[in-house]
Amino acid sequence: MDSVDPVVVLGLQDRILKQIDEAYTESKLTVRGNEIKVTGPPEQFEGIEAIIKELIRLARRNGAVTENDVSTLLSLQKSDRMLRQVTISPDETLLYTTTGTPISARTANQKVIVKASNENDIVFAIGPAGTGKTYTSVALAVRALKERQVKKIILVRPAVEAGESLGFLPGNLKDKIDPYLRPLYDSLEEMLDFDKLEMNINKNIIEIAPLAYMRGRTLNNAFVILDEAQNATQMQMKMFLTRLGVNSKAIITGDLTQTDLPKNQHSGLMTIQHILEKIKGISFVYLDQNDVVRHKLIRDIIEAYERYEDKK
Repeated sequence: MDSVDPVVVLGLQDRILKQIDEAYTESKLTVRGNEIKVTGPPEQFEGIEAIIKELIRLARRNGAVTENDVSTLLSLQKSDRMLRQVTISPDETLLYTTTGTPISARTANQKVIVKASNENDIVFAIGPAGTGKTYTSVALAVRALKERQVKKIILVRPAVEAGESLGFLPGNLKDKIDPYLRPLYDSLEEMLDFDKLEMNINKNIIEIAPLAYMRGRTLNNAFVILDEAQNATQMQMKMFLTRLGVNSKAIITGDLTQTDLPKNQHSGLMTIQHILEKIKGISFVYLDQNDVVRHKLIRDIIEAYERYEDKK
């Protein structure tokens, strides 16, 4: 760390170093001048070294390192370790579209979502647009319904006004809300034929609703998806997570770079990573531009925005 102040990298009173130390419980980290000494199992050295090198890079670029930076790096590393343990075959089919096309996890981190959902009751899938977060989640929900693992599917989105006021849109409340929920309908229409989908919606076996409609409910025997969760406030996120009932699963998807909340409100998806990261039964999966499955230009667009933000 000769080219950067150790206090910037390790924090006041070594708070950041302690975060890493707590994450790697079998290892011990100590600082002597500009050197960090690591004692413990050799298999943990690589992960610790990678975290510290990235912190030094962030310190050089930004002039500071935060505890949130460390939490994010540790979460990404955990997701990478999960990826190396994935045993799902690349062509393992979750279900079939209405035209008979098999639906499977197409990218590395989509496979991690499948594995995480199989092993945990709550999964957070965080990443940029086009990475298949929502589509993979809906496929898992439909599979669970078809295999009678759950009795219903509940798909939820925050109805955040992104440049338009709901009050000025034409139609009744359903007409005003439907555009926010359209992407969820699009995914379902690929996986269930029209008559079956309509019947399930009419019988409330499949429910698509704004996030505000979840208040006061207990969601038992359900596969619940909260989509576009970056637009849920901290209170809404807490409200949603505490709705989960007996024999239920939840996947929460979002893109932290596309928050439409007013400036005076904080995204619940941003803070939840640090609140729930150590709870057993909850998994965080992070996707990136390598998981983009839409038009090939989407990956280039994401990378261009990242370069622009770095320059700023």
